[in-house]
Amino acid sequence: MDEIIGLFPTPFLRVPAALDRGLVNGLVEHFTSLALRDNNSSAQLSHTAMLRPGDSPLLVETAMRVTPKLVDFGALMFGERLGWSVKEMWVNVLETGGRQAMHNHANSFISGVLYLTPTHPDAQTVFMKSPGGTDFAFKNDHARMTPGPFSADKWVSPAPQPGDLVLFPSYLMHAVPPNPGERRISLAFNAIPTRLDSWGYTIAFSG
Repeated sequence: MDEIIGLFPTPFLRVPAALDRGLVNGLVEHFTSLALRDNNSSAQLSHTAMLRPGDSPLLVETAMRVTPKLVDFGALMFGERLGWSVKEMWVNVLETGGRQAMHNHANSFISGVLYLTPTHPDAQTVFMKSPGGTDFAFKNDHARMTPGPFSADKWVSPAPQPGDLVLFPSYLMHAVPPNPGERRISLAFNAIPTRLDSWGYTIAFSG
């Protein structure tokens, strides 16, 4: 019996309704007006300064909801249930026509997005292979080919609802296509483990 085995898959965790409606509304009301920093990807994209959970009771509550999921996801990545802390958080406000260029997140191990408003189907987060990957230099890429998990360059994340959470390794490239819908608000964050141990060579991290 033939068997296809996906070698070294990349984990991606989706948590529906990670935040309740009251907390989602509170985050939108409190932080939307603080998203004053421009983003060089688009004139229609702005974000808050980098925040820490201690900056607001709303962020403390958000971090408390997220942390158990970080522990679960971290066990998939590192094979051990470690302590985790949210290092930084920020709110993104994407107006109609705005976009976010392809990027990843430095100086962290798990990154996440909490969706705070409805998302237009054309502006769902897109994840993609690194441009400097190990694929063949010549591709089979035309209208008749069918992309799949072993041939596609991009993957569109599932349609989110307000309060939904996604977690992914911080090195994973991602972007947001041009938003043809109404204002799209999300809260992004980066997280680090308390420590990593490589056969006695141990590094401790502080948030």
